[in-house]
Amino acid sequence: MIIGILKETNDTRVALVPEVAKKLIEKEKVKVWVENGAGAGGSFSDTDYQTVGVTTKSRTEILQQADLMATIHPIPNSELSNCKAQAVVISMFQPFFEKTIGEELKGMNLRGFSFDMIPRTTLAQSMDVLSSMASIAGYRAVLAAANHFPSYFPMLITAAGSIPPAKVLILGAGVAGLQAIATAKRLGARVEAFDVRTAAKEEVESLGAKFIEVEGAKDDKAAGGYAVEQTEEYKRRQRELVHERAMRADIIITTAQLRGRKAPILVEERTVEGMKKGSVIVDLAASTGGNCALTQNNKIINHKGVTIIGDSNLPAQMPIDASLLFSNNFYNYVKLMIKEGELHLDFEDEIIAKSYIC
Repeated sequence: MIIGILKETNDTRVALVPEVAKKLIEKEKVKVWVENGAGAGGSFSDTDYQTVGVTTKSRTEILQQADLMATIHPIPNSELSNCKAQAVVISMFQPFFEKTIGEELKGMNLRGFSFDMIPRTTLAQSMDVLSSMASIAGYRAVLAAANHFPSYFPMLITAAGSIPPAKVLILGAGVAGLQAIATAKRLGARVEAFDVRTAAKEEVESLGAKFIEVEGAKDDKAAGGYAVEQTEEYKRRQRELVHERAMRADIIITTAQLRGRKAPILVEERTVEGMKKGSVIVDLAASTGGNCALTQNNKIINHKGVTIIGDSNLPAQMPIDASLLFSNNFYNYVKLMIKEGELHLDFEDEIIAKSYIC
């Protein structure tokens, strides 16, 4: 069985790093082919791969001969049409957004699995690429905010005067939000956080942040860690409270997403315009519409003195660790599909069945 890893388009990460490829080869008894130069963005050379037994190949050879291919971002359909029949393709297909992807893969006689459809359960934690990448995004979001914020994060008392700590507001206390809280606290900021999920309160407070609570939230434990759609009355009260808190904040980091739907607007235009000049908003939900009404995906804009950073791909700015974590998730997932060195798809396995999209 041949596992093929392709170079990402417009991303510095790679789906499999050499040290994890070595485990696949030695423990799962498979061949691993990696596209020439695929790891360069993360400082993994072709020689690094070859040293552990990986064969480096051209993109065309991998597409035509691999039994299973993995990428972080989906391979373009124009290339997928060149794959061998019944090949397994694994990527972040996001079928809740790309609703026709299953039929498209089926039409090309391919079997598709999506990383983002792996159940977010205790059993599948080691395979959860969404959590791994969200943790990095939360960390990088605070660093991005600090780079654009024209003041200190920590409180400083000097002979020249005293500097108060920056006030950071985190909207959404999932994996990314919690990592953002921890990072902002380490930098010395005063942090408060909001989340519709009441279960997040204890985690937020354990990190030393203040939890902002709006009474009456709907909470769905079956939502896989995502927020759920709230009532109009709740959203009205939420908007007013966020608006009030934002007026006092120097930094806002937004992370809230609804699975398969446009991200909820948490920071309105009036809120941005009421913030202090020099304030910074980092919107991690930019690719699904953004939590800020003025966010532009993959752009940094300045609106009346407030910097708004729309970036849902911050993990690509930390390609060495991001690639390693993604690789470990991939290894723990793909070994469920391998038996004695050959492809073995057990659809009685909940993780396999729920992540299968065609």
